[in-house]
Amino acid sequence: MISLNYRDSRPIYEQIKDGLRKLIVTGAIGTDEKLPSVRSLATQLSINPNTIQRAYNELEGEGYIYSVPGKGSFATGDPDADASRREELREKLRELLAELRYLGVSQEELRSLLEEETPGGFPAGGDKEGRI
Repeated sequence: MISLNYRDSRPIYEQIKDGLRKLIVTGAIGTDEKLPSVRSLATQLSINPNTIQRAYNELEGEGYIYSVPGKGSFATGDPDADASRREELREKLRELLAELRYLGVSQEELRSLLEEETPGGFPAGGDKEGRI
């Protein structure tokens, strides 16, 4: 489900958070599906439960999961869960596009790459102008 890379410069909790976020966004963890308990995931990954708890707390703060006392944590399934995360990703995309343009990638190549990576078009959820 989640694999950790101890050579990665990112902290372990961020790797867990990113892994869970990816599973939720791709639908591998469905809406209202229960996430593994903090204790079981910590045992499975052989890490401190506080690390898992920190990842869960941040995901809950970002709106990707919610907690039910005594029951556990569940995926929200709401793609518009966090406007600040969306803006953060847009900024990363802008930086990547600027770097690609600097390296000589043409507008047409960028357009082609975008179409290649989104074969069915963009899902509903963009803004009113159809932007992502």
